[in-house]
Amino acid sequence: MAPAKYDAILLASFGGPEGQEDVIPFLRNVTRGRGIPDERLEEVATHYRANGGISPINEQNRALKAALEAELGRRGIELPVLWGNRNWDPYIKDVLQEAADAGYRRLLMVTTSVYSCYSSCRQYREDLGMNLLATGLDKKLQVDKVRQYFDHPGLVEPFVEGVRDSIAKVREQLTAAGKPEGKIEVLFSTHSIPTADAEAAGPRDREFEEGSAYVAQHLANARAIMDRVPEAAGLDWQLVYQSRSGAPHIPWLEPDINDAIAELPAKGVDGVVIVPLGFVSDHMEVIWDLDTEAMDTCTELGLAAHRTPTPGIHEKFVAGLVDLVCERTVENNIAVRPAVTNLGPWYDVCRPGCCANLRGEKPTIAGADSTVGVE
Repeated sequence: MAPAKYDAILLASFGGPEGQEDVIPFLRNVTRGRGIPDERLEEVATHYRANGGISPINEQNRALKAALEAELGRRGIELPVLWGNRNWDPYIKDVLQEAADAGYRRLLMVTTSVYSCYSSCRQYREDLGMNLLATGLDKKLQVDKVRQYFDHPGLVEPFVEGVRDSIAKVREQLTAAGKPEGKIEVLFSTHSIPTADAEAAGPRDREFEEGSAYVAQHLANARAIMDRVPEAAGLDWQLVYQSRSGAPHIPWLEPDINDAIAELPAKGVDGVVIVPLGFVSDHMEVIWDLDTEAMDTCTELGLAAHRTPTPGIHEKFVAGLVDLVCERTVENNIAVRPAVTNLGPWYDVCRPGCCANLRGEKPTIAGADSTVGVE
């Protein structure tokens, strides 16, 4: 898209409970329309209840909002940062109304989901489209969206630093255990999604590795990271998945990270670096699925292990997000669109049918097939 003038930035995220009484209502929001009984939701709720019923994601987004505001201020860019969630307070619907009441007419959305699939991109576009219609703001307020930034240097470089440091930490553990030359493998972990959604990810006029833009983007990023870490030369790595949910008979992307870890001793592996490649902050799925379950599996198998940090509010990540905003703005425009893989830079406007909703089309924004717009 051509650069435009925006009134504010909308930081959009998933949301999470902030107390024990919020857990089940939050999970009902997440699974709305799927008919999942509270008894099954309570099984997932144990992850939150073990941490006081509080998901770290909201506090992390408050910190990210503050960091974005500071970086914008440092550059002299006068754009306020709004924050809204899909599944918990502050809800996107309420933030849109507040934006309109403040006199804003055009927002630029930055999401905390960076890869291409239904839940990471189109579902955000649907939520904006449906909420604009629900509030009656669809003819008054326009919301655009920055490109999916999976291979932007601002996201990738913090992972490069993390992998380098984690390899050193695992090597230290192995040396202390009397295995200074022990074999290390790197596991890049991301959220599993239904295989059908993976196959529908990405535009229909391109071919992708393993038939999925979602999978191809992760694989390309993993290669780019390994290539940038000299200490990783010669180390084996693989892409693994976590956080599967849903009916057992529906195929999801595999292997599960714990299954992959269980196979490592037979391969002669002594240490593991776990990279949360699919996530930008240390929210519940990182803390539970990786720091708790995956690390417990490593301990049970006697494997040295270290989990790399997510980008969080790393200065390169925050600066990269502001660069993405500047790609789209008239003021402070950045014409160069960096990407560390040959898959990018990704599209400003989602292509027709990209990351299709297999459960039925809904109103969307920021796509060539969008059905919501300002007259």
